[in-house]
Amino acid sequence: MIANVSLLGLEAKRNALVERTLQWWDRRRRPLPWRAAPGQAPEPYHIWLSEILLQQTTASAAAPFYLKFIARWPRVEDLAKAQSEEVIAAFAGLGYYARARNMHACAKQIALEGGRFPAEEADLLSLPGVGPYTAAAISAIAFGHRAAPVDGNIARILARLVALEQSVKRSKSAIASVALALAPNERAGDFAQALMDIGATICRPRGPVCAACPLKEDCRALARGAPEAYPRQAQGRAKPRRRGAVFFARRADGAFLARRRPPNGLLASTIELPGTSWTTKGPGRPCPAAAPVAAAWRKVPGAVRQAFTHFSLSLTVYAGPFDGCAPEECFWVRPDSVDALGFSNVMRKAVAHALSAARFVRPQMHGGEAIGLDSDA
Repeated sequence: MIANVSLLGLEAKRNALVERTLQWWDRRRRPLPWRAAPGQAPEPYHIWLSEILLQQTTASAAAPFYLKFIARWPRVEDLAKAQSEEVIAAFAGLGYYARARNMHACAKQIALEGGRFPAEEADLLSLPGVGPYTAAAISAIAFGHRAAPVDGNIARILARLVALEQSVKRSKSAIASVALALAPNERAGDFAQALMDIGATICRPRGPVCAACPLKEDCRALARGAPEAYPRQAQGRAKPRRRGAVFFARRADGAFLARRRPPNGLLASTIELPGTSWTTKGPGRPCPAAAPVAAAWRKVPGAVRQAFTHFSLSLTVYAGPFDGCAPEECFWVRPDSVDALGFSNVMRKAVAHALSAARFVRPQMHGGEAIGLDSDA
């Protein structure tokens, strides 16, 4: 289906499309902090770091994290020497914390190789946390090899370019074929970055600015008058809803109890408030075993909500005073240190939700008694 598209069958037409795209890039490229200035050689460490930070994240959100990482660990060898907890804490707020562990493992592996990143996609794929897109992006951008990275933005552009009638999810190999057919032998990295910028600023999911697009002459979706109808959407299923509860045990001096999540699984190694597991049934009425300590717990009005890739979460926050010793696996955290520690986004929200109550709310009444998790009620 894709192989017979006339756009890719005519070399002169394909070359003209590439040339227009590169001319657009030379005039309109975004000044992102990890990009080498025109005429300068890209730094592979900078490209790798930026691509890891950009996974599931926008450029505007990733930029301050990139600058923080580069200031703290200017070379890959410096990052390799860091403590794992330091890297996870610096990653806090970007989500997908498995990236932080893989990033650190990759830095250690590269440091063992003298700080040199491999240039070939196959070799890059052997590194922790480096998948097909990231390998292609590094190979093209950092080393100038003919490679065709395809992220969500580029997939959308190509699906519109050829008016692909199937969803992106069902057409990954076809889109990859289009991307590789377009990738030029020269300036492959610039071409890939141009597509990234076009997807972010022009060929947007909603309201594409087609008049400003260098691909408009060849875009079949535009020719059909319906660019927003592409890519075709796959019928999705509603995300499962999970619920849970967390416990904000606050000491008289303002510190509160926290703990570190296990090193594997969702939000691995991040800092959290102690709480229940997250289930589709939810915690129901709180049980004593879920609380980190015995206290007169009060439910904070409202809930903390977070959307994850495969489910949505609603957390109930219970708050209570506690001035004893921190139990095993817990430790005291001061509110002003939350940003410096590795709290995930959802746990930052939970802490803020607990702190937003000027004082603990009136106890919920159940049979005439306040709900206290130190009782069997």
